[in-house]
Amino acid sequence: MAAPAALSLSLPVEGAGSVSALAVEPAGARATFVLAHGAGAGMTHAFMQQLAAGLAARGVATLRYQFPYMERGSKRPDPPPVAHATVRAAVAEAERRWPQLPRFAGGKSFGARMTSQALAAAPLPGIAGLVFVGFPLHPAGAPGTQRADHLAGVARPMLFLQGTRDELAEPALVRQVLARLGGRATVEWFEHADHAFHVRAGDVKRHGARNDDEVLAALLDAAAQWILRCTAAAPGPAA
Repeated sequence: MAAPAALSLSLPVEGAGSVSALAVEPAGARATFVLAHGAGAGMTHAFMQQLAAGLAARGVATLRYQFPYMERGSKRPDPPPVAHATVRAAVAEAERRWPQLPRFAGGKSFGARMTSQALAAAPLPGIAGLVFVGFPLHPAGAPGTQRADHLAGVARPMLFLQGTRDELAEPALVRQVLARLGGRATVEWFEHADHAFHVRAGDVKRHGARNDDEVLAALLDAAAQWILRCTAAAPGPAA
């Protein structure tokens, strides 16, 4: 079945003009996910399109959006206050567009971190949980957990989707963060996958690892199943 067509939108962002967004709503959607892109590629990147199409096939509507720097064609990410304002604008649009659906938020890497920072700083109305597609725990080659300190202030369920070969999130450090977060956090590991959820051909051949398409399908299954479980456990939008 073909994915529903994406509806193009423009979102006003306080203090930063407006940004483009794409809404994808499958028939019979049971939840919606406000989906932020990573630092190096915008909302129309193939991976982001695959996430939106795959979630639609699993009953989850999505709202993708650009951060202002990406809208301008800049390579330098916005400072956190601007990024947080953009997250809030997208969440507000999802609330207007789908008031009857439970809402979740998060995204890929930088988008995941900016969303969680925004929620830690002040409530994101109606957001029932956060989904992190490769949480960027530390810079490459500089292991640490400081980037996750703010998660202590996130009083919502969190799903971490993490590759075991992610150069921005050493598994042992991710496990430390999860232990601190306790029952609020769930993780799904993808063996041999890197930060882009790519698996080297050698690992597929030597270790019988899943290839990129299989990893993506498993990631989408995990995300949609977790979202819908949260929806069943707490029906209706969270305050």
